[in-house]
Amino acid sequence: MTTTTELISTIDLPCESRLRVDLTAAFRLAVEFGWHEAVANHFSAAVSVDGRQFLLNPRWQHFSTIRASDLLLLDADDSAVMRSADAPDPSAWCIHGAIHRAVPHARVLLHCHPPYATALCSLKDPEIKPIDQNTARFFNRTAIDLSFGGIADDEAEGNRIAAAFGNHSTLMMGNHGVSVAANTVAEAFDQLYFLERAARTMVLAYSTNQPLNIMDAELAEKTAAGWDDYSGAAFAHFEHLKSTLDTRDPHWRE
Repeated sequence: MTTTTELISTIDLPCESRLRVDLTAAFRLAVEFGWHEAVANHFSAAVSVDGRQFLLNPRWQHFSTIRASDLLLLDADDSAVMRSADAPDPSAWCIHGAIHRAVPHARVLLHCHPPYATALCSLKDPEIKPIDQNTARFFNRTAIDLSFGGIADDEAEGNRIAAAFGNHSTLMMGNHGVSVAANTVAEAFDQLYFLERAARTMVLAYSTNQPLNIMDAELAEKTAAGWDDYSGAAFAHFEHLKSTLDTRDPHWRE
Protein backbone atom coordinates (compact mmCIF):
# COMPACT_ATOMS: atom_id res chain seq x y z
CA MET A 1 0.00 0.00 0.00
CA THR A 2 1.38 3.43 -0.96
CA THR A 3 1.79 5.79 1.99
CA THR A 4 1.07 9.52 1.89
CA THR A 5 4.79 10.26 2.26
CA GLU A 6 5.66 7.95 -0.65
CA LEU A 7 2.96 9.57 -2.77
CA ILE A 8 4.23 13.07 -2.01
CA SER A 9 7.78 11.99 -2.85
CA THR A 10 6.68 11.32 -6.44
CA ILE A 11 5.45 14.90 -6.82
CA ASP A 12 7.76 17.59 -8.19
CA LEU A 13 7.98 19.60 -4.99
CA PRO A 14 8.66 23.32 -5.43
CA CYS A 15 12.10 24.49 -4.41
CA GLU A 16 12.44 26.34 -1.12
CA SER A 17 13.17 29.67 -2.80
CA ARG A 18 9.94 29.48 -4.80
CA LEU A 19 7.97 28.52 -1.70
CA ARG A 20 9.46 31.50 0.12
CA VAL A 21 8.30 33.88 -2.59
CA ASP A 22 4.81 32.42 -2.79
CA LEU A 23 4.32 32.33 0.97
CA THR A 24 5.56 35.91 1.26
CA ALA A 25 3.03 36.93 -1.37
CA ALA A 26 0.28 35.32 0.72
CA PHE A 27 1.28 37.44 3.72
CA ARG A 28 1.37 40.66 1.74
CA LEU A 29 -1.94 39.94 0.02
CA ALA A 30 -3.62 39.03 3.31
CA VAL A 31 -2.98 42.61 4.41
CA GLU A 32 -4.51 44.01 1.24
CA PHE A 33 -7.63 41.87 1.72
CA GLY A 34 -7.90 42.85 5.38
CA TRP A 35 -7.35 39.36 6.75
CA HIS A 36 -4.38 40.19 9.01
CA GLU A 37 -4.63 40.88 12.73
CA ALA A 38 -1.93 43.17 14.20
CA VAL A 39 1.27 41.07 14.32
CA ALA A 40 -0.56 37.81 15.01
CA ASN A 41 -1.62 34.85 12.82
CA HIS A 42 0.66 32.59 10.83
CA PHE A 43 1.15 30.93 7.45
CA SER A 44 3.47 27.99 6.81
CA ALA A 45 4.66 25.76 3.97
CA ALA A 46 6.39 22.38 4.12
CA VAL A 47 9.71 22.03 2.31
CA SER A 48 10.51 18.38 3.11
CA VAL A 49 8.80 15.29 1.71
CA ASP A 50 7.45 14.27 5.12
CA GLY A 51 6.18 17.82 5.79
CA ARG A 52 8.07 18.17 9.05
CA GLN A 53 10.46 20.86 7.85
CA PHE A 54 8.50 24.01 7.11
CA LEU A 55 8.68 27.74 6.54
CA LEU A 56 6.92 30.05 9.01
CA ASN A 57 6.69 33.80 9.56
CA PRO A 58 8.90 35.28 12.31
CA ARG A 59 7.50 36.12 15.71
CA TRP A 60 5.50 39.36 15.74
CA GLN A 61 6.58 40.68 12.35
CA HIS A 62 3.75 42.46 10.55
CA PHE A 63 2.58 40.70 7.41
CA SER A 64 3.10 43.86 5.36
CA THR A 65 6.86 43.90 6.00
CA ILE A 66 7.69 40.23 5.45
CA ARG A 67 10.20 39.41 2.72
CA ALA A 68 11.06 35.97 1.39
CA SER A 69 14.36 35.89 3.29
CA ASP A 70 12.62 36.65 6.61
CA LEU A 71 10.81 33.31 6.82
CA LEU A 72 12.01 30.84 9.44
CA LEU A 73 12.94 27.30 8.44
CA LEU A 74 11.80 25.00 11.25
CA ASP A 75 11.68 21.31 12.08
CA ALA A 76 8.39 20.20 13.63
CA ASP A 77 10.27 17.59 15.68
CA ASP A 78 12.76 20.08 17.15
CA SER A 79 11.02 21.82 20.05
CA ALA A 80 14.38 23.22 21.20
CA VAL A 81 13.81 26.06 18.75
CA MET A 82 11.37 27.53 21.27
CA ARG A 83 14.34 28.24 23.56
CA SER A 84 16.36 30.00 20.86
CA ALA A 85 16.73 33.73 20.28
CA ASP A 86 14.66 33.59 17.08
CA ALA A 87 11.91 31.33 18.45
CA PRO A 88 8.59 31.55 16.62
CA ASP A 89 5.43 32.70 18.33
CA PRO A 90 4.25 29.98 20.78
CA SER A 91 0.81 29.75 19.20
CA ALA A 92 2.39 29.44 15.75
CA TRP A 93 4.55 26.56 16.91
CA CYS A 94 1.59 24.98 18.70
CA ILE A 95 -0.70 24.95 15.66
CA HIS A 96 1.65 24.69 12.70
CA GLY A 97 4.15 22.35 14.32
CA ALA A 98 1.40 19.93 15.33
CA ILE A 99 -0.34 20.02 11.96
CA HIS A 100 2.85 19.58 9.93
CA ARG A 101 3.66 16.57 12.11
CA ALA A 102 0.24 14.94 11.92
CA VAL A 103 -1.56 16.13 8.75
CA PRO A 104 0.53 15.14 5.69
CA HIS A 105 -1.84 16.71 3.16
CA ALA A 106 -1.35 20.14 4.78
CA ARG A 107 1.69 21.04 2.69
CA VAL A 108 0.64 24.68 3.02
CA LEU A 109 -1.29 25.87 6.04
CA LEU A 110 -2.85 29.34 6.31
CA HIS A 111 -4.31 30.27 9.69
CA CYS A 112 -5.90 33.67 10.30
CA HIS A 113 -8.95 35.49 11.63
CA PRO A 114 -10.61 37.14 8.60
CA PRO A 115 -13.65 39.23 9.62
CA TYR A 116 -16.58 37.37 8.08
CA ALA A 117 -15.25 33.84 8.57
CA THR A 118 -14.39 34.64 12.18
CA ALA A 119 -17.86 36.11 12.71
CA LEU A 120 -19.34 32.89 11.37
CA CYS A 121 -17.07 30.90 13.69
CA SER A 122 -18.51 32.83 16.63
CA LEU A 123 -21.98 31.38 15.99
CA LYS A 124 -23.27 28.29 17.74
CA ASP A 125 -23.61 26.78 14.27
CA PRO A 126 -20.68 27.93 12.09
CA GLU A 127 -21.51 25.62 9.20
CA ILE A 128 -21.35 27.18 5.75
CA LYS A 129 -24.74 26.40 4.24
CA PRO A 130 -24.91 25.85 0.46
CA ILE A 131 -26.93 28.90 -0.56
CA ASP A 132 -24.92 29.92 -3.65
CA GLN A 133 -22.08 28.45 -5.69
CA ASN A 134 -19.36 29.90 -3.45
CA THR A 135 -20.87 28.57 -0.23
CA ALA A 136 -21.59 25.24 -1.92
CA ARG A 137 -17.86 24.90 -2.63
CA PHE A 138 -17.44 23.93 1.02
CA PHE A 139 -20.31 21.43 1.22
CA ASN A 140 -19.17 18.24 2.99
CA ARG A 141 -15.58 19.47 2.64
CA THR A 142 -15.14 21.42 5.87
CA ALA A 143 -14.31 20.31 9.39
CA ILE A 144 -15.84 22.17 12.32
CA ASP A 145 -14.09 22.40 15.69
CA LEU A 146 -16.32 23.52 18.57
CA SER A 147 -13.87 22.61 21.37
CA PHE A 148 -11.93 25.86 21.62
CA GLY A 149 -9.49 25.62 24.54
CA GLY A 150 -8.21 29.19 24.74
CA ILE A 151 -5.15 30.69 23.06
CA ALA A 152 -3.37 27.79 21.38
CA ASP A 153 0.05 27.76 23.00
CA ASP A 154 0.56 24.26 24.39
CA GLU A 155 1.21 20.85 22.85
CA ALA A 156 -2.13 19.34 23.86
CA GLU A 157 -4.12 22.10 22.15
CA GLY A 158 -1.99 21.82 19.02
CA ASN A 159 -2.55 18.08 18.83
CA ARG A 160 -6.27 18.56 19.39
CA ILE A 161 -6.50 21.06 16.51
CA ALA A 162 -4.50 18.76 14.22
CA ALA A 163 -6.89 15.91 15.00
CA ALA A 164 -9.88 18.17 14.33
CA PHE A 165 -8.51 18.95 10.87
CA GLY A 166 -8.69 15.29 9.90
CA ASN A 167 -8.58 14.79 6.13
CA HIS A 168 -10.30 18.09 5.34
CA SER A 169 -8.79 21.12 3.65
CA THR A 170 -10.77 23.69 5.64
CA LEU A 171 -11.24 23.97 9.39
CA MET A 172 -13.81 26.29 10.95
CA MET A 173 -12.43 26.92 14.43
CA GLY A 174 -15.26 27.82 16.78
CA ASN A 175 -14.64 30.95 18.89
CA HIS A 176 -11.34 31.36 17.07
CA GLY A 177 -10.84 31.67 13.30
CA VAL A 178 -10.09 29.49 10.29
CA SER A 179 -7.32 27.34 8.85
CA VAL A 180 -7.00 26.11 5.28
CA ALA A 181 -4.62 23.51 3.88
CA ALA A 182 -3.55 22.68 0.35
CA ASN A 183 -0.70 21.28 -1.69
CA THR A 184 0.46 24.71 -2.93
CA VAL A 185 0.35 28.28 -1.70
CA ALA A 186 -1.78 29.31 -4.67
CA GLU A 187 -4.41 26.68 -3.90
CA ALA A 188 -4.42 27.46 -0.18
CA PHE A 189 -4.77 31.18 -0.86
CA ASP A 190 -7.62 30.53 -3.28
CA GLN A 191 -9.36 28.40 -0.65
CA LEU A 192 -9.02 31.15 1.92
CA TYR A 193 -10.21 33.76 -0.57
CA PHE A 194 -13.41 31.87 -1.35
CA LEU A 195 -13.91 30.87 2.28
CA GLU A 196 -14.03 34.51 3.34
CA ARG A 197 -16.36 35.37 0.44
CA ALA A 198 -18.63 32.46 1.34
CA ALA A 199 -18.64 33.56 4.99
CA ARG A 200 -19.52 37.11 3.91
CA THR A 201 -22.46 35.78 1.93
CA MET A 202 -23.61 33.77 4.94
CA VAL A 203 -23.36 36.74 7.32
CA LEU A 204 -25.20 39.03 4.90
CA ALA A 205 -27.91 36.44 4.31
CA TYR A 206 -28.34 35.90 8.05
CA SER A 207 -28.60 39.67 8.55
CA THR A 208 -31.81 39.83 6.50
CA ASN A 209 -33.64 37.63 9.04
CA GLN A 210 -35.24 35.85 6.08
CA PRO A 211 -35.17 32.04 5.67
CA LEU A 212 -32.11 30.74 3.85
CA ASN A 213 -32.69 29.08 0.49
CA ILE A 214 -30.47 26.06 1.14
CA MET A 215 -29.70 23.72 -1.76
CA ASP A 216 -30.65 20.08 -1.37
CA ALA A 217 -27.73 17.69 -0.82
CA GLU A 218 -27.63 16.43 -4.41
CA LEU A 219 -27.43 19.92 -5.91
CA ALA A 220 -24.93 21.09 -3.29
CA GLU A 221 -22.64 18.14 -4.00
CA LYS A 222 -22.91 18.65 -7.76
CA THR A 223 -21.98 22.32 -7.33
CA ALA A 224 -19.10 21.54 -4.98
CA ALA A 225 -17.71 18.90 -7.35
CA GLY A 226 -18.02 21.35 -10.22
CA TRP A 227 -15.34 23.50 -8.66
CA ASP A 228 -12.77 20.80 -9.48
CA ASP A 229 -13.00 21.74 -13.15
CA TYR A 230 -11.76 25.23 -12.31
CA SER A 231 -8.77 24.29 -10.17
CA GLY A 232 -6.37 25.98 -12.57
CA ALA A 233 -7.99 29.32 -11.88
CA ALA A 234 -6.32 29.39 -8.45
CA PHE A 235 -2.88 29.63 -10.07
CA ALA A 236 -3.92 32.26 -12.59
CA HIS A 237 -5.50 34.36 -9.84
CA PHE A 238 -2.48 34.06 -7.56
CA GLU A 239 0.01 34.92 -10.31
CA HIS A 240 -2.02 38.03 -11.15
CA LEU A 241 -2.06 39.09 -7.51
CA LYS A 242 1.70 38.56 -7.24
CA SER A 243 2.22 40.82 -10.24
CA THR A 244 0.29 43.60 -8.49
CA LEU A 245 2.65 43.31 -5.52
CA ASP A 246 5.61 43.87 -7.86
CA THR A 247 4.24 47.23 -8.93
CA ARG A 248 4.04 48.45 -5.31
CA ASP A 249 7.17 46.98 -3.72
CA PRO A 250 9.57 44.99 -5.92
CA HIS A 251 11.68 44.12 -2.86
CA TRP A 252 9.14 41.75 -1.30
CA ARG A 253 10.65 38.83 -3.20
CA GLU A 254 14.13 39.33 -1.68
